[in-house]
Amino acid sequence: MQKEQTKQLHTREDYPYGEIVQPLLLWYAKNKRDLPWRQSADPYRVWVSEIMLQQTRVEGAKEYYKRFLEKFPTVRDLAEAEEESLLKVWEGLGYYSRARNMQKAARQVCEEYGGQFPADKEKLRGLSGIGDYTAGAIASIAFYKRTPAVDGNVFRVLSRLTANPTDISLPAYKKYLEQKLQKIYPEEGVACADFTQALMELGALVCKPTSPACESCPLKDVCLAQKTSSQDSYPVLPKKKEKRVEQLYVFVILTGDKISLRKRTEGLLKGLYEFPTASKEKGKKELLAEWGITDYTQISSSSAVHIFTHVRWEMECVVIRTENSPFEQFSVAQIEGELSLPTAFSKAKEMAVKYV
Repeated sequence: MQKEQTKQLHTREDYPYGEIVQPLLLWYAKNKRDLPWRQSADPYRVWVSEIMLQQTRVEGAKEYYKRFLEKFPTVRDLAEAEEESLLKVWEGLGYYSRARNMQKAARQVCEEYGGQFPADKEKLRGLSGIGDYTAGAIASIAFYKRTPAVDGNVFRVLSRLTANPTDISLPAYKKYLEQKLQKIYPEEGVACADFTQALMELGALVCKPTSPACESCPLKDVCLAQKTSSQDSYPVLPKKKEKRVEQLYVFVILTGDKISLRKRTEGLLKGLYEFPTASKEKGKKELLAEWGITDYTQISSSSAVHIFTHVRWEMECVVIRTENSPFEQFSVAQIEGELSLPTAFSKAKEMAVKYV
């Protein structure tokens, strides 16, 4: 709490924000990437892309975006989907709560707005999983509204332009930047969509976190960080917390040509299928005995690591063969074609397919 109180908002009232609009729009018209979600201003498609891009790089999101829309071409298709089908399409993207919130929001759109996304930012914010940034992005990109969308790229661009030393985790800083952008946005129309995307695109292609390409930046003449060669000082980021380490056994239990899985009932990845997993606080034999597995043959073991936002899983994947298992059992075809397995278990899945 004390650390939070030391953060201060530094304003840059004398910065000529209005001078960035036209150069940025001209640059965007010439340099924007040809991305699949830019082929349409349909709010459903804009929304799907924005949710995917929250924790996924652009190149990685392209195929997921394509497959998602093939499976759920409309908001109503998403609203009516079976959850397991949705999670299977989302498999590999991680942060599965995003997919579940998308379905909740899709149902809200169908039930409260007749299947049509609202254009108003506040109504968009009322949909499950949609915050300030996503609401602003949908309103400006799909509905051409004068609504800023401040993400990590925009934070970086504006912090460098104004050489602002404010810690970007300070909520007041985001509100401050939104207010500044609101005043300089083009009049409602396509230019609003372009300006929102231009700020993001500049951060992605030019004003990168490291080694920014300042020579090719359309705003270099009004960039205070460029003038003082202090690009690496901005934006000011909060101190990273050390990740909690969890040491786990992941059991690949083979029974004939079937593989044992269970659904997680709590914690990370709740509601998703997993290979039976347990803390290393107990030994392998003791854990298996608690599940009623006493007669088995260990075939192989291998280590794996998966890093979440706040947790690091250090896993020992153990392959055993037994005649009986207390867990649900599935074929390789079912696992690959129907069930969603989190990326954290990719090593275990690889071993299961190899030894089944």
